[in-house]
Amino acid sequence: MKKILASLLLIASLLTISQAEEAKVDKLTMTTTDGKTLHMTGTTTGLVFEEYKGKIVFLEFFGHRCPPCLKSIGHYKRLQAKYKDKLAIIAVEVQGLSDSQLKDFVKEKGINYVTISQSNSGQLVPYVSARAQWQGAIPFLIILDKKGDVQLVQPGMLPESGLESAIEQLSK
Repeated sequence: MKKILASLLLIASLLTISQAEEAKVDKLTMTTTDGKTLHMTGTTTGLVFEEYKGKIVFLEFFGHRCPPCLKSIGHYKRLQAKYKDKLAIIAVEVQGLSDSQLKDFVKEKGINYVTISQSNSGQLVPYVSARAQWQGAIPFLIILDKKGDVQLVQPGMLPESGLESAIEQLSK
């Protein structure tokens, strides 16, 4: 009887610790390549980026050596310019560029949207990996509506027309 009670108490305490650790991860900060701090809160239905409340958010994990990722850059640049008041694109580089290397990459490619190196993304990558069951394939896109609710999780590249359709539908 004492062993059963001790086992139940141990399980209960482990569950409490586990839940406390999960709660801590629901608020994350990360630093962009231009030195700005972003604040994200995980909700039951999505991710809210405090700095982009009221905007559609494209959160993409990409790599600097990934051909589909490189092709997507032009699409994102055009969409960011066209929908700058409605759209925030946040791209996290996950193939190991340092922050300074990513800054050079951004400059070289003329990227006009938010970029974050994995080393400056805080716990964002493991958090999204756990929540979206992301296994590391890139590009990996999450589209969030104006409230931060997930509307699409897309492994692989989407054509620019599909991305634009999503923006137009979520803008209504």
